[in-house]
Amino acid sequence: MPKFAANLTMLFNEVPFLDRFERAAKAGFTAVEFLFPYPYPAQELKSRLQANGLQLVLHNLPPGNWDGGERGIACLPDRVEEFRRGVAQGIEYGTALGAPQLNCLAGKVPAGADAAELRRTFVANLRYAAGELKKAGLKLLIEPINFYDIPGFYLNTTAQALAILDEVGSDNAYVQYDIYHAQRMEGELAATMQKHLPRIAHMQLADNPGRNEPGTGEINYAFLFAHLDRIGYSGWIGCEYKPAGVTEAGLGWRQRLAQ
Repeated sequence: MPKFAANLTMLFNEVPFLDRFERAAKAGFTAVEFLFPYPYPAQELKSRLQANGLQLVLHNLPPGNWDGGERGIACLPDRVEEFRRGVAQGIEYGTALGAPQLNCLAGKVPAGADAAELRRTFVANLRYAAGELKKAGLKLLIEPINFYDIPGFYLNTTAQALAILDEVGSDNAYVQYDIYHAQRMEGELAATMQKHLPRIAHMQLADNPGRNEPGTGEINYAFLFAHLDRIGYSGWIGCEYKPAGVTEAGLGWRQRLAQ
C-alpha cells in the first residue's frame, strides 16, 4: 500500500501553519511535507514534528521572492550566489528537521533569456547543490511543473528532467514526479513511472482538472496506486492538492482508492 505524506502547505489550511501538524497526525498521517520551513525557527518545527509523531519527508530549497511571483532561481544566471546561500540554508533546515531530501525549483525563464545559458546555469547549480547535499547525506530532487499553472517555468517534462540529471551526473540527484503536473504535460503516467522508477525518489498527487482530491477528476488513482505496489515503488507520495472543502471531509479517498 502506498505511503502518503500530508502536504501542510496545501492541506489543513483552515488553521495556521503550525497547528496543521496536530491536524495531520489526528487524520492518520505519519509523515508530512511542505514547501518552505524558512519563516519558522527549525527548533519550533522540530518540536511540532516530534510532539505529533511525524516524519518530515521533503521540503524545498529557498525559491527567491515567492510572494513576488518567483518560483525558484536555479536557472537564473544572475542569481548564482543567492542560490548557493539558499543551498546552505536548505541543508541547515533539512538536517535539523530530519528531511532525507530537498527539492530544487528551477524557476521561470526571463524574457529574452539565452536558452543555452539557462541550461548551463541550471546544470552547474544542480551539480553544486548535489555535492553539498551529499556531504550532508541528503538527496537532491528536481520537479517538472506544468506550464499552465506556472507559465514560463523552466522544467516541464520527465524527459527534460532526466536529460538534465544525466548532464549533472550526480548519484544523489533524482526526479520528483508529481502525478498532477505529469498528467497535464505528458500523460502516460503508469508507463513513465515504471520505466523510470529507479530515478524517481518522491511522488506527489492531485487530480485533474481542479487539482483537488484523488477521485474527483480524470486520473485513475485506484489503478495507479495498485500499479505502484506492483512495480515496487517504496517512496512517499505527498498529498499536494487543494481540498475541495475542509481537509478531513475529503480524506476518504485513502480508503476507497488505496487498498
